[in-house]
Amino acid sequence: MKTSLLALLGAFAFVAPLAAQVAAPASAPRPRFDDTGVGDTSMFAPLALPPGNQFRSGSGAPGPKYWQNHADYDIKASLHTTSKTHTGSLKLKYTNNSPDSLRFIWLQLEQNAFRDKSLNSFIFPQESRFGARGFEGGDVIDRFDQLLGSRRVSVKRRPNETTMKVDLAEPLAPGKAATFDVAWHFLIPEHGADRMGREGSLYELAQWYPRVSVYDDLRGWNTEPYLGQGEFYLEYGDFNVEITLPSGYIVASTGTLTNPRDVLTSAQIARLAQAIKSATPVNIVTLAEIQSGAARPRGTAGTLTWKFSAKMVRDVAWAASPEYLWDASGWNGILAQAYYRPSAIDPWKDAADQTRMSLDEYSTRWYKYPWPQMSAVEGPISGMEYPMLVMEAKSNDKYDLFNVVTHEIGHNWFPMLVGSNERVYMWQDEGFNTFINTFSEARRYPEKGDQMTRALGERQSVEGAQAQNVDVPIDVMPDRIDPRLLGLAAYVKPSVGLQLLRQEIMGPAAFDDAFRTYIERWAFKHPSPADFYRTMEDVGGKRLDWFWREWFKENPHFDQAIDTVVTSKSPQGANVVTVVYGNRARGVLPIHARFTYSDGTVENYDYPAEVWSTNTTHYMRRYTIGNKTLARIELDADKRLLDVDRTNNVWGSAAGGPKP
Repeated sequence: MKTSLLALLGAFAFVAPLAAQVAAPASAPRPRFDDTGVGDTSMFAPLALPPGNQFRSGSGAPGPKYWQNHADYDIKASLHTTSKTHTGSLKLKYTNNSPDSLRFIWLQLEQNAFRDKSLNSFIFPQESRFGARGFEGGDVIDRFDQLLGSRRVSVKRRPNETTMKVDLAEPLAPGKAATFDVAWHFLIPEHGADRMGREGSLYELAQWYPRVSVYDDLRGWNTEPYLGQGEFYLEYGDFNVEITLPSGYIVASTGTLTNPRDVLTSAQIARLAQAIKSATPVNIVTLAEIQSGAARPRGTAGTLTWKFSAKMVRDVAWAASPEYLWDASGWNGILAQAYYRPSAIDPWKDAADQTRMSLDEYSTRWYKYPWPQMSAVEGPISGMEYPMLVMEAKSNDKYDLFNVVTHEIGHNWFPMLVGSNERVYMWQDEGFNTFINTFSEARRYPEKGDQMTRALGERQSVEGAQAQNVDVPIDVMPDRIDPRLLGLAAYVKPSVGLQLLRQEIMGPAAFDDAFRTYIERWAFKHPSPADFYRTMEDVGGKRLDWFWREWFKENPHFDQAIDTVVTSKSPQGANVVTVVYGNRARGVLPIHARFTYSDGTVENYDYPAEVWSTNTTHYMRRYTIGNKTLARIELDADKRLLDVDRTNNVWGSAAGGPKP
């Protein structure tokens, strides 16, 4: 406690009414923002965002001339289990909806991360989660032609790590489409950076076909390489996929199975028809059928071709095993499915129902799931998401399994539906998804804690990291984040930020309205962080420059304190308490003060974070408390905020500190 501050308090002991803010004396220096002689560097300074334009409105909505390109694929794939090789051919129709004429396109060849001396091998240790683990593979392009009417032109290509530049045979004008005929093959890695791979006879195929990169109004061609830790940014389109593999296999894939009579038994087809109307799981392929060989249609030998169709998705992935059990149920006409091996029956027997509840939760609370099915598949991948298909490992129990299942399914909202750039802004999908998971997890298993309890656990994790100075800023490209801190920076910390925004800053009603609007505005589109910030402000009705700056752009810590408490008497003889709240770190948050009186009664005083806007270090209030005697003041008694040092949050006898 500073003497000069006590003098200031004493001079104004009787001026302010009950709970009114005390003004500083005219003669005292009054800090305004930062006294540095430079531009406004306060936390509350306006955040520099790109100006709104015809493509992206200043409100955060797509502009009247918003555009994005479109990519349709017809793919024929073959799985060769003896050589553990994939071969494929595709026709890509790429539509240029941009206002620019394109003379080349960029594609993603992500299997090249597993080539010798790849950038991945130099950045991630071989035996790490995203390392190649000594495997050498890579995409081999057997044919790459552009089709010009009846002509076929072999176009010039320039590989560049996990991307490839393709010079077009002729410029692609706005509104026109180019068609390509491509053939390729690759050796399937056993551990594909924990995003795809194989285990025994089971295969999980992802990042498995040449995919066109995104050309957008923000950055032109997005050519960031695939290293493993950063994820994906893809165009939307329609897919037709044919997968040929040994006839004993059962296949799960993005999309709808279009030839069930060729690959399923009549009993399995009937069970699927029953399942889509059933709230409880139906066994489509049973353990008895797997054991007896009756799981596959009679008379099949050699290979079978499974055909799938998917509309308006940004990717396709699939999994296949001759051991897959298959359960399904229905929710509002959508199939909720689970595929797993007999070794994973416990806990995977719950997976189809967990899938169904996840669809229900996210659809009901945020935005209706737009596709016809969702499949959870068991295998060696610890947790990975694709449109309509998610990959999870066996898991320890039903709780552990659901945490992964509902997380990966949540990704079908972020980023499969709201198609943000994961390779640059990982937090915009992982953090948002982690946030919505807290509601789903609490709904499914409330015995493990309600939503607020789960949010508290996340806050404590971030608070602990800040107290130890090991936290990092959120808005950093994922491949530049220490893998040990990726979960904190890209998952938990953004989720905590959204929880604070909902519960402490905007309020649930305003936040939910704005968050739903963000999803609705940007469904099947490519939002930037600025589009999210602006939408939340536009719909929520509150300027939040300070919050975006402190939570996503910078990395400040938070430390509120009770700096000074002075008691006195009013001219009428009432007890008066003047309190100076301190903010001892750069970050600002609302103030939650709890007053406990000697008679045991309690009063709570809550102030928004904006009270720090003209003086980010001290905030003064005066309270007339009548005949009561104040015994204790505690800041954030319910631990709703973050605070790296809670020892300075309490004043009063119960804390053993200074007494009134």
